[in-house]
Amino acid sequence: MGLIGILLGLALLMALAFRGWSVLLLAPLSALVAALFAGEPLLAHWTQTFMGGASGFIGQFFPLFLLGGIFGKLMDDSGSVTAIAHGLTERLGAKRAMLAVVLAGAAVTYGGVSLFVAFFVLAPMGHAMFRTANIPHRLLPAAIMLGASSFTMSALPGTPAIQNAIPMPFFGTSPWAAPGLGVIAALIMAGLGLWWLSFREGQARRAGEGYGSAPDGQIAADTAAGNPAIREQAVISAEFDPAEARHGQHGGSEPSLIVASVPIVVVLLVNLIMTVVVLPNMSTAFLSEPRWGETSVGAVAGVWSVAVALAAACLTVVALNWRRLPSLRATLDAGANSVVLPVLGVGSLVGFGAVVAALPAFAAVRDQVLGLGGGPLVSLSVATNVLAALTGSASGGLTIALETLGETYLQIASEQGIDPGLMHRVAVIGAGTLDALPHNGAVVTLLAVCGTDHRRSYLDVFVTSVIVAMIALVAVIILGSLFGSF
Repeated sequence: MGLIGILLGLALLMALAFRGWSVLLLAPLSALVAALFAGEPLLAHWTQTFMGGASGFIGQFFPLFLLGGIFGKLMDDSGSVTAIAHGLTERLGAKRAMLAVVLAGAAVTYGGVSLFVAFFVLAPMGHAMFRTANIPHRLLPAAIMLGASSFTMSALPGTPAIQNAIPMPFFGTSPWAAPGLGVIAALIMAGLGLWWLSFREGQARRAGEGYGSAPDGQIAADTAAGNPAIREQAVISAEFDPAEARHGQHGGSEPSLIVASVPIVVVLLVNLIMTVVVLPNMSTAFLSEPRWGETSVGAVAGVWSVAVALAAACLTVVALNWRRLPSLRATLDAGANSVVLPVLGVGSLVGFGAVVAALPAFAAVRDQVLGLGGGPLVSLSVATNVLAALTGSASGGLTIALETLGETYLQIASEQGIDPGLMHRVAVIGAGTLDALPHNGAVVTLLAVCGTDHRRSYLDVFVTSVIVAMIALVAVIILGSLFGSF
């Protein structure tokens, strides 16, 4: 009965979340259903297990959500995201519209700009470029997704994406874990994804298909931002509430491409310096004291590195664009408010995972996962894939997997001589594959922002976000198994 309860809880969570129900309601309800079938005390699991898991996640990662939301809104309202997108597209031209959209998405999200901020800037711009180049607008979501939500989220070393931060406290790793393997995975994703988009564009041209009839890009984006059902799905898929995209106040001009790019460089450079130079040379013995949670620098170093990098980048945006931020307080408020629902939503998913992990029946699930053929790297990738698919959230699925199995995998890594950095990179790439199934909030939001639907556009999104990521994941597992982490 306990296993039936776990499966029923997962089914309830997945089915109703896809229909736009709030995960803040669904996660505790699903957890209580699982506990009920297991004959466990319901109130104790809600107030102790569920809330303990949720609050633990929020306590660890809220600083990154908060600073990421503020940075994304500062970059948006200062015109920096638009300037980077325009700068790249102008230099590449309409003939390379597909490449321009992919690179623009990659540039801003690798620099720490929220995925949804990128969506609302890139979609209207992409429509204009695709119309000029006469490329079918149904291909636009796949191009944006490839650039903004694939290799920059999970593969490129140093990315400040929350998915890349989640494994750090579990494995004692940094944002730069397995950098060589990450670069290889990113090249595979980008290369295969661009090849597919080019192939599909060529197919359309040979068939005489052009841009087609599409709604105004800005109107579609504004409509999606105000859709409550889309909002409920979106907030567990990324760290930015789409409703806040319309808040704050944009400046009347854009900075130059160089000025707009400086904060992105600051994020990556400060992140690297903190990881390689500052934290290794800090005196951190005090962290072992009870007042600091009796932890170690390995458990917090990654979060500290990204937090300091994002804070430095926020200050840089303000310093360089003071006159382009007509209402700094409104911008900061919108950025801070944008993370409330996402962090609570993902935290609730983690709470659900904590309840499931505490049930006696979970031992059988754990043994089945660990018993998969191919070794721990394969079983870890399967666990993160399945949970990301079921929850429709890379960050939620990844955190549940590591909350329930992370300690076990770290022990296996120690026993078998596997670099935790390799575990980190496999887990992150694994979470960024099947999370992009049709019910994923980011997919639903992007299709709405682009003014299209699943029937016309999802096949290409599936190829560029799922298939190519799976191929990259397999490559990383094979290379990591043969040569270790590098």
